[in-house]
Amino acid sequence: MEIKLIGLEGIPLVKSGDDISKIIKEAILNSDYDLCDGDIILIAETLISKAEGNIIKLDDIVPSDKAVEVAKICKKDPKLVEVILQNSTEIVEVGPNFIVTETKQGFVCANAAIDESNVEDGLATPVPENPDQSAREIREFLESEFEKDLAVIITDTQGRAFRIGAIGTAIGCSGINPLWVRVGEKDLYGRELETTEIATADELASAASLIMGQADEGLPVVIISGFSAFNHLRKTDSDIRPLLRPKEFDVFRR
Repeated sequence: MEIKLIGLEGIPLVKSGDDISKIIKEAILNSDYDLCDGDIILIAETLISKAEGNIIKLDDIVPSDKAVEVAKICKKDPKLVEVILQNSTEIVEVGPNFIVTETKQGFVCANAAIDESNVEDGLATPVPENPDQSAREIREFLESEFEKDLAVIITDTQGRAFRIGAIGTAIGCSGINPLWVRVGEKDLYGRELETTEIATADELASAASLIMGQADEGLPVVIISGFSAFNHLRKTDSDIRPLLRPKEFDVFRR
């Protein structure tokens, strides 16, 4: 068994109004790779946010009293804190150099996933307004153009509460179930699995992140080919919600 990860070259610096679907199509056509049924296309969220015009100029932000108060605790720029608050529904925890919030999309993460990397100085990019919709529109376009069954996953780099270091995480998906429920299957010794659920979209996002990189690699789109469970997990109306733990089941937020 093997899978292949292909970093898609030829993706230009994206600006507001660019058509990401067409940009990815052209990059595929200009590459040496031929899309196959079951291929999964993973796209860095910053690419989507830029194209959708979801870019904030920090100099235009006027911090609220709440932002100034929180900024004193976390030692961050009050303007950046204001952007974080505007993109959050709840502050979960504040400490030195971090703010953990729940975003409008339902993600619990540091700094509302506001990104200042891979954009010009003085700018910040929140995550896309609706990553699932963005993934669906791109998938449907590429499936129509290439006549292949595909999946699209929008990725972001996020930290984890009990581990050092950030990893690629799925924040939007289309064409594949993000959660692989394996309850009822047998293990190597014939015992029935009782609780096993695999965050497949996150695992794929993490794999792609190894090629995307976090600095100047310039590979915001990665194709994963040969994922053997694609057909089993195929779901055209999928979204990321199965991976989001409801607050009432989050033992650390009760």
